Amino acid sequence: MDSKAIALHLAGNIDISAYRQAIGRKLIFGDRDELFYADGPQYLYVFRYGIVSFYGFDENLMNEVLEALKPFCEGWNRSELTDEMEIELVSDEEPSKVTNNKIELQKSNVEGMRLALLHLSQSVALDHFAGLSDQIMKETREHTNYLEHHGRLDLGGKKLKRYIARVLNINNQISENLYIFDSPEVVWEDEALDRLDRNLKQIFDLKERYRTIKEQGYIIKENLSLFKDIMDHRESSRLEWIIILLILVEVLDLFIMRIIN
Repeated sequence: MDSKAIALHLAGNIDISAYRQAIGRKLIFGDRDELFYADGPQYLYVFRYGIVSFYGFDENLMNEVLEALKPFCEGWNRSELTDEMEIELVSDEEPSKVTNNKIELQKSNVEGMRLALLHLSQSVALDHFAGLSDQIMKETREHTNYLEHHGRLDLGGKKLKRYIARVLNINNQISENLYIFDSPEVVWEDEALDRLDRNLKQIFDLKERYRTIKEQGYIIKENLSLFKDIMDHRESSRLEWIIILLILVEVLDLFIMRIIN
């Protein structure tokens, strides 16, 4: 049996706890970050960071799930960020296989399906955060170009602080929601699942894409540190001039008082 698994980016955040209480599907695994459901040949994986993946759903059923999920989403925005993978269910006697365009899983290998949908969803999450990271890199480059050509920043005060806060929030989201180097506990106890886990990470190129995002984050943080130092120096210089002016006013006041007296 061949069918496509698909992962979609839907929102900034999904209320996992509320959705779990409201939905009556058969839950295979759940915690505060994710919910994995199985109902016969249909599998549904919901992630706190706004991504949902499906297997065995036709378009109508998938849209029904999305409509039911919508009230639990914060910042609903069904973007064009998706990823697909062909998954073939084979007999339990055959081993799992991963190629560039298809995964072969035993029909009873529920944990294998969970791994496949997990990494498919992480792939979409990487696309989402890569887009955010690229946008921040572009903006940072514009500020550094302005600094190069004008010898001063076009950011300052509250504007710079808001920019720094935005960058830090994005970096925090990436650190909290991407666990590319971690694997589910069940993988540690099963050699076949461990091999499947490693093969899936390789096929989706998860580790290299994650490293690229993290390296961009380090570059952005270095630039922000420079911007902050420039702002601090500018503020310090302004205070020094204020102090100098106050001293001059005090000296002039004393000089005038002596002349009058």
